[in-house]
Amino acid sequence: MTRMTGLYDPLYEHDSCGLGFVARVDGRRTRETVEEGLEVLRNLEHRGTSGSDPETGDGAGILTQIPDAFFRRECKGLGIELPPAGSYGVGTLFEYGLEEGRDCEGSLERIVAEEGQRFLGFRDVPTAPEHAGSLARKVMPRIRQFFVECRNGDADAFERKLYVIRRRLHKAVEETHDGYVVSLSSRTVIYKGLLKGWQLPRFYSDLGDPGFASAISLVHERFSTNTLGSWELAHPYRYVAHNGEINTLRGNINWMRARESRLESSLFGEDMQKLSPIIQPGQSDSASFDNALELLYLAGRSLPHAVAMMMPEAWENDDLMDPERRAFYQYHSALMEAWDGPAAIAFTDGRIVGATLDRNGLRPARYSVTKDGRVVMASEDGALRIPAEEVVERWRLRPGRMLVVDTERNELLHDEDVKRPLFVRQPYREWLEAGEIHLNQLPDATPDGRLEPSNLFERQLAFGYTIEDLRILLSPMAREGKEPDGSMGTDTPLAVLSERPQLLFSYFKQHFAQVTNPPIDPLREELVMSLKMSLGPEQNLFDETPEHCRRVLIDQPILTADELEKIRRLGTQRAATTTLSTLFSVSTGEKGMEDALHRLCEKAESAVRGGSAVLVLSDRGVSVEQAPIPSLLATAAVHHYLVRAGIRTGTTLVVETAEAREVHHFALLVGYGATAINPYLAFETLEELAGSDLLEGVGLEQAKKNYVKAIGKGLLKVISKMGISTLFSYCGA
Repeated sequence: MTRMTGLYDPLYEHDSCGLGFVARVDGRRTRETVEEGLEVLRNLEHRGTSGSDPETGDGAGILTQIPDAFFRRECKGLGIELPPAGSYGVGTLFEYGLEEGRDCEGSLERIVAEEGQRFLGFRDVPTAPEHAGSLARKVMPRIRQFFVECRNGDADAFERKLYVIRRRLHKAVEETHDGYVVSLSSRTVIYKGLLKGWQLPRFYSDLGDPGFASAISLVHERFSTNTLGSWELAHPYRYVAHNGEINTLRGNINWMRARESRLESSLFGEDMQKLSPIIQPGQSDSASFDNALELLYLAGRSLPHAVAMMMPEAWENDDLMDPERRAFYQYHSALMEAWDGPAAIAFTDGRIVGATLDRNGLRPARYSVTKDGRVVMASEDGALRIPAEEVVERWRLRPGRMLVVDTERNELLHDEDVKRPLFVRQPYREWLEAGEIHLNQLPDATPDGRLEPSNLFERQLAFGYTIEDLRILLSPMAREGKEPDGSMGTDTPLAVLSERPQLLFSYFKQHFAQVTNPPIDPLREELVMSLKMSLGPEQNLFDETPEHCRRVLIDQPILTADELEKIRRLGTQRAATTTLSTLFSVSTGEKGMEDALHRLCEKAESAVRGGSAVLVLSDRGVSVEQAPIPSLLATAAVHHYLVRAGIRTGTTLVVETAEAREVHHFALLVGYGATAINPYLAFETLEELAGSDLLEGVGLEQAKKNYVKAIGKGLLKVISKMGISTLFSYCGA
């Protein structure tokens, strides 16, 4: 795996590529299916790229079913006797380091034995390095396959055990980077590398063998944008090939990490403890997506079910959507956030193969079905030459829709065929009606008349308000319901170079979509955009119960004082709430703030372990003696502290702050883990401005509504520039 070097960070790995598959509906394994898959790969070469060495591509690969007859013949010559098909697993291993990965080899054999399976032996994969580019040859690993015999359990249990073996091996060689397991399965095998599509069958002679047959060929040609190619990052991965970008990746990884301590599976049992971290560090977005999908699938969900959870349709604003379909997605939004971004995903477990698009449909995927039962899906039409008279269906995937070929049941399943059984799998609508409640449905509540020790002007000074904030920022938003117009860009000095005190927010800049990653138009594409959030704890990701959707829904994250009071009075039956002060004594100085921040985190942990489903971080009470910890620092500190403690998903963070007043502030607070924010000083300032010339006759209540509306529009603009559609996926990202 390419390590962090200089300005390069593996977190920036994104792909814009060509992908496709060829599958036989009848499940018959043929040599032609493999050859046609390789032809699709060759015809997608223009969707890949190369750097200074024109013969070194960004990566290409093929995933097929295990060709049992081929491996049986090859292993016989090596003195390895394979058990019946399905009773052994095939692993492909990239080995690096001294002595050709001896450390990796020893670790592998030991781990296989410890997991109760039988290690059968290695096979050197025949390769032709002369058919790879010079740069690819310089970093080329030793490539071997190994075989593991199943000693107990059924086929699915064996797949889970092979997964455990692979995860343990990766952790064993994490420091030395001696090896990388490309695939390890009793159903599929992968051949890939830092190659171009046309080079793949020349480099791997196995792929040209007449005995190498399959009913599924999943192929991928990689185009990595602003990143470095490597042998490991070529596609396909163990379950997916991906074209696009996962723009919420950091948040998805953080939330998966936060969930790990709550994961329980009757299928994995004690093996769950061996799998952490679920998302292997230092990978691309595609590899991380594959890690999460693999776990969901092996823990008991079907592959289409897991994919639909991770990449849901745009259900939030579609009033015409079938109620059962909508309920399915709404329920699962309580289990995990969407992996959001423009993407076409092809997926397979060796028995079914399918494809889906993201909610925006921002990546192409077209398919053809032939009279003889072949299904060809690719990033574009014409990837496989098929006479028109042989085609019985030709179309494209639509946003959020799915196509699946089941080679065991010999079925071609379109979106409704695939998902209808999922929609009725549980009484999702009933559970939602009983478990969810909207904030607007809660009884009205008025905040207690708590007196502030400082007056409004003193608090505005304490939190850095300026005349510019009042005249150029708050007033236009309260009048017009949108951010004030201004010139593109900013010519203000960097906060780090300023000689004047700056808000912590000012030290941060916004990311934006780059190269092949299109920003979304939040106005014309409002159907796919959403600011909806929810309050309440998460449950075990592997279960589905009525308690999983017991939460409070909010349409957007900006709360008034009355709405915050509603949340405070939820009670233990719905979501117990604890308010934590973020103030510290001025007399204690910098060390005092550091100590106060540590105490805040400890109090947050204690509250969550005590059952608090909502934590309110409040900076009310500022005075000459009491100063606030910056709200962004407090939010981020508590968020990450609870993640490390393994209890972050047991609570929701709400921030009651006088500091936040502009879109950038709210975007940062949400990005660092806040679900909702009450900018109480901004609302109090609007009360002072009501009736003045600055609001031009706009009443107080309308001014507050306009302000909230303006912040909402601004948040949509921020996330859309990053290619993100839902604020829920942006939270903690």
